[in-house]
Parts: sequence; structure tokens; C-alpha cells
Amino acid sequence: MHRLRWLPVTLLGLAAVLLAVGLAAGGMWRVLAWILMDLLPFAAAPVALVTLAVAAWKRRLGLATRVTLAVALPLCTILLRTLGWVAIAFPARIEATTPSVTVRLPSDSPLRVAWGGDAVATNYHVIDPAQRWAYDLVIEPAFEGSSDLAAHGCWGTPVLAPAAGRVVQAEADHPDHPPGAWSRDFTTVCGNHVALRLAETGTYLVLCHLQRESVAVEVGDEIAEGQLLGRCGNSGNTTEPHIHLHHQRQAPLGQVLIAEGLPLYFRDHGGDPMPTGGFVVEDGSKRCTGQIVQHGGVRR
Repeated sequence: MHRLRWLPVTLLGLAAVLLAVGLAAGGMWRVLAWILMDLLPFAAAPVALVTLAVAAWKRRLGLATRVTLAVALPLCTILLRTLGWVAIAFPARIEATTPSVTVRLPSDSPLRVAWGGDAVATNYHVIDPAQRWAYDLVIEPAFEGSSDLAAHGCWGTPVLAPAAGRVVQAEADHPDHPPGAWSRDFTTVCGNHVALRLAETGTYLVLCHLQRESVAVEVGDEIAEGQLLGRCGNSGNTTEPHIHLHHQRQAPLGQVLIAEGLPLYFRDHGGDPMPTGGFVVEDGSKRCTGQIVQHGGVRR
């Protein structure tokens, strides 16, 4: 019985060590460790509560109790990230993550970068391994809360191939959701989308939230840069019409975004290669402060 006191902390410690090794290893090991880390608090919290209850009942803190609490309580704090109360970027350094790609913008219209960049403050995607350097791009008017799809500037705009490649996924029959509120569509997260295997690197670009029945390509098609892929919609897990795109190493797994995200840059728009997004709250209203970029345009 004495040895059983050490079993919970031993198992928790072993799990923590394995996850730390996975995070240090990089690649898909880091991705899987980051995802599985969210499970640790659900094991650590019961251990901590039972240990505290036993300690209160016995009115003493033995060595096993102290060690167990020292391991379990810090692991419980991961719950803050799991519940979305604290945003922590997936631990990948942009300078050390290769290959990156530099592509054209996915539209000829002026685009406001809602989310983009390397930091939590400008890009909420950074918490997700697959979407570590993803972008959400809109066309104004945007963020006005209208429930009319046609009132959003991005609705129906042509979405163009940012680079040459081969179509490996193309879905077009998911519904467009009413805008103005989070759709919470977790079964078809990307909605109507196109995924391209890039000819240059063999990595993948994923473009999401296209308009229903607008996808203009099929799996197996060889696509030229600038070719029409579809039109911007509001399908999948979204709040209003926008163009989402990200770059990943592994082939997409349908609507499941489990992959290692890779850096993605834009050229031919006169602005920063990795334009940033972000929002501020002024007088109770949320305002987008992201950069405006346009293919072939000048810096704005």
C-alpha cells in the first residue's frame, strides 16, 4: 500500500516527461504533444483533489503527498489554455521552421488582414499547430455585424490560387452560414475548401470557407498561379465571409486540421511579406487594425 501512494505522481510525471520530450523533438511529435497536452489537466485535477482530501482527513502532509501536489497542481494550470482563457502560441520559431513559401495574394481586391503574423496579439491562429502562420483576409465593409451575407465585402469575391500546384482536396457542397455570429461548425471546420500541393516545395496550401457550389476545380487538376479556385463564402467554422489560408507540411486529412504549420509570406503587394492583423476595442466597439494589402498595389 505504501508504494501505491507514489503511483499517481509517477504516472503524471512520466506523462509530463514524455510530452516534454515530444515538444522538444519538433515536427509532428511536437504537434501531437501539443494536442495531447490538453488531456493532462483532466488527469492531474482529480489526483490533486483526492490528494488534498486525503491530506485534510489525515491532517498531515507526508512526502508522497507533497511531491504529488508539487507535480499535479502545476499541470492543472494547463486547463487555462485548454479552456481558451489563456492564449499561448504553438512553440515553433519562424526562423527555424522550413520550408517557407512566398506566394501571391488570393484575390486582386484590396484585402484587410483580420488575423496574420507570428504573435498572439495579431493572429489568434498561432495557438493551433496546423494554422501557426495562417491568415484571415476580408474585404471591406467587414465586422459590422450584419446578418446579410451580401452586405459583407468579401462575399462572392473570386478566390485565386496563390501558387501553382495540384488539387488534392476540393469540397463544395457545405452550406453557407448566416453571418454575425460564430457558426460553431466543428464537423466541417474548413467548410467548402481547396487544398493544393505546391509544385515548388511539395507542401500544402489550404484555402477555406468558400461559397457553396462555387469551387471551380477538381481533385487532380494542375493549377496555375492566379487561377480561379472558387468564391468567398461563409461555410465551415466561421463568423462572417472571409478568405482563410494556411501552409502546412503534411497532406490535409479532410476537415481535420492536424499538421505542422509552416511560414507563409506574400509578394507583389508593396507591403510586409508577412502582413499582420489584430483588433482593438474603442468605446465598446471592436475595430480591426490589420494591414491592407492588394496584389500589384503599393504599401498602405
